[in-house]
Amino acid sequence: MRPEEMPGYSLPTLAVWPQPWYEAGRWQMYDLKLQYDTSLKWYKSFVKTASGHVKAEVYDNYSLAKIAAEERNKGLNTVVEQIHLTQIERDSLRLKVEKAVVRQSRLFGEEELMLLEGKRRNKNYPKPNEKEIVLPPNSQALLPPLLALLRDMPYLRFVRLKHHGVGLIRTGDSDWSTKIKDNKQTAKYFYREQIASAYQMKGECHWGKTKAKIRKLLLPQANKLLQLASVKRMLLEAELKGNKVVVASGFVFWFEDNEDIGWVVKEASYSKADENGNTLWKTGSILSKNHGRIVVLPYVKENGEYVQGHTKNAPFDGKAIPRHSKEYLELPYEILEDDLMIGLFGELKYD
Repeated sequence: MRPEEMPGYSLPTLAVWPQPWYEAGRWQMYDLKLQYDTSLKWYKSFVKTASGHVKAEVYDNYSLAKIAAEERNKGLNTVVEQIHLTQIERDSLRLKVEKAVVRQSRLFGEEELMLLEGKRRNKNYPKPNEKEIVLPPNSQALLPPLLALLRDMPYLRFVRLKHHGVGLIRTGDSDWSTKIKDNKQTAKYFYREQIASAYQMKGECHWGKTKAKIRKLLLPQANKLLQLASVKRMLLEAELKGNKVVVASGFVFWFEDNEDIGWVVKEASYSKADENGNTLWKTGSILSKNHGRIVVLPYVKENGEYVQGHTKNAPFDGKAIPRHSKEYLELPYEILEDDLMIGLFGELKYD
């Protein structure tokens, strides 16, 4: 297929960002394109070969794909200026593009953190004993790729051996004799299984609820970040700039001035900002009227209405303890790169 035959080829590309290609076990670049009705849509990105044809633009891992996307987005910053729109329409379009990229970055950056942290916290998990592994009948060829996965993630309960077109489920300590059909859905489940199984959860369960549980599990570990010299410096710099809330990868560093508590770590909530075309606001403040453990970041609705950031408890936590009206906190904040949390978690010393 030639470039001009690709879907969305004639539409202007305003930004790029990678997404998981579940079936291939790799990452494919996507182009954010402006459609004729002025809406935005992600299209698969392709590169031209020497013969003039095209092939998918893919990367072996998220980190490499992210670096490529960030570099290309620098050059795409001026594309909006070349589109025949009023200044107000251009400003609105820029905000929508930024929102779309931030949402993808936050989503996959958080999952990358969960994956790497899951591997780190299971570094002493028992490795598989090759002699004890039970395979389906006449399937000895599956042993090498299965072992390769289990040496990296020995806690997996489900694996997908894409080159053999089969998935295997573990039904005992070493019993991998149960086959399942390999398709697009099981490929997606395997992507999630690599994250979920590290926290004794299942990749086929509701993904939003599973990730919410993982965030809660990671919160005590995130609190240990406050002991790191690098984090202390970062928070001191934020405080000097007047910022009392620092957001990174689903966690919030929160300065509690009352009773000399100082910096604490809370969970970030993005759910409302992601609904119905709402846009996460990057500046402003968060008004805390209670001692909730979750921080809802301020966002702008599609109609332009600004929703104040606030604190709350998670469902089933019970009602957050209210603050006295004289003790309400209104704190400015900033959002940092998702890579920060991955690096900081790697810096922590484990017992």
